[in-house]
Amino acid sequence: MGFPPTTRAQRLVLWISILASLVSFLDSSVINVALPAISRDLGGGLTTQQWVVDAYLITLGSLILLAGSLSDVLGRILILRAGLLGFGVTSLMCAFAPTAEILIISRGLQGIAGALLVPSSLALITSHFDGPARAKAIGQWTAGTTVAFIAGPLVGGVLVDSVGWRWVFGINVVPIAVTLYLLAVLRSSDVREAGVGIDYPGAVLCVLGLAGPVYALIEQATQGWGSPGILLPLILGVVCFAAFIWRQATAKQPLMPLSLFAVRNFAAGNLATMFIYAALSIGGFIIVLFLQQVAGYSATLAALALLPVSLLSIFLSAWFGSLAGRYGPRWFMALGPAGAGLGYFLMVSSQVPVHYWNQLLPGIVLFGAGLSATVAPLTAAILGSISEQQSGIGSAVNNAVARVSGLIGIAFVGLIAGNQLDLDGFHRVLIATGILLVIGGTVSALGIRNPARIVKPTDSATAQA
Repeated sequence: MGFPPTTRAQRLVLWISILASLVSFLDSSVINVALPAISRDLGGGLTTQQWVVDAYLITLGSLILLAGSLSDVLGRILILRAGLLGFGVTSLMCAFAPTAEILIISRGLQGIAGALLVPSSLALITSHFDGPARAKAIGQWTAGTTVAFIAGPLVGGVLVDSVGWRWVFGINVVPIAVTLYLLAVLRSSDVREAGVGIDYPGAVLCVLGLAGPVYALIEQATQGWGSPGILLPLILGVVCFAAFIWRQATAKQPLMPLSLFAVRNFAAGNLATMFIYAALSIGGFIIVLFLQQVAGYSATLAALALLPVSLLSIFLSAWFGSLAGRYGPRWFMALGPAGAGLGYFLMVSSQVPVHYWNQLLPGIVLFGAGLSATVAPLTAAILGSISEQQSGIGSAVNNAVARVSGLIGIAFVGLIAGNQLDLDGFHRVLIATGILLVIGGTVSALGIRNPARIVKPTDSATAQA
């Protein structure tokens, strides 16, 4: 049975949702290739590069659940428009930043705006599509955001090598302007949910609980673990995060309902997400940095080095997703990350000068195949374990877990690699990334349960015949 034809308004909504989310995802995937050029221009070493990434992820990851509540209370279109305008302004702030400190502050503000985009864009789809058409629209939205991850590093590499790293941020103005224009053409009335509360104390505790430990992990390289400037934010951050968890258990309308974690596959899937997505962030960050700063690659060539991962995801993800739907997600979630981790272990053979084709490519291909076997089954296991009514908050929680895991992973890079990235530090980070992936696969093997297979009545009738 085919999907019903979409109306003009639905087509506009779909394009608005894809473009709005693409801006946020694009900025997450494009930044790594620009880091060496930013460091050369504005100064600062590995610590500055970590902050340029993590300042964005702190606010994005900690506020994405709050943004979902705001879109329900204040209206999805209003929050989406605010996010787009904020992202445009902060992108220009990043593009014109005269110092590393101002760039880092601008990135943090950009993360706040980015947090408003993803939940609002998805909510816009769910409010304009129903039934099979909704499923198809969400699939198209997912495909569109996937393009950002694939095209982002390549676009960033070309911009850095041709017109400079500042255009990596300045280019955001184009899709933002198009999306704002389409919102004006849509002229849709906003949707507001009655009786929805906003857990502002929970949001503040979450931000502080993440910012404190991340600050300590990044800055310990320069101040030392014994410094009060490190110990104080670390301890306060841990206390705030513990208070955030307590708040979620006691609040009437929490940002993150802890009852969801009573569902086995939801809890195990998010625990696996934590290890797997920390590894993905660390791996993408360190390989691109190493290829540019140690191996001497241009930004474009460093981005092209990881292209096999994107190509394998395009060709294999849907196939693995269908296999997981037939046989259950458990062993795909177990063996996929383990294979991806083995790919990182293979890359430890790399030396300087780097021979990409025999030192890095085999490991990158194995990682890409393992990742392709993981992502679709992981999403299906998590969202398939809860009711359709909970799918929105379930997806938001999983998205937040993935972003926060990447944030913490990047914060640990300096501790593992050392103050200055070299071949030995690169090898240590590769090993740590592989271990995280193997742990993610082990968690899946032990924690995930395949849904019971339903025997069709015709099967038993045939057997009796």
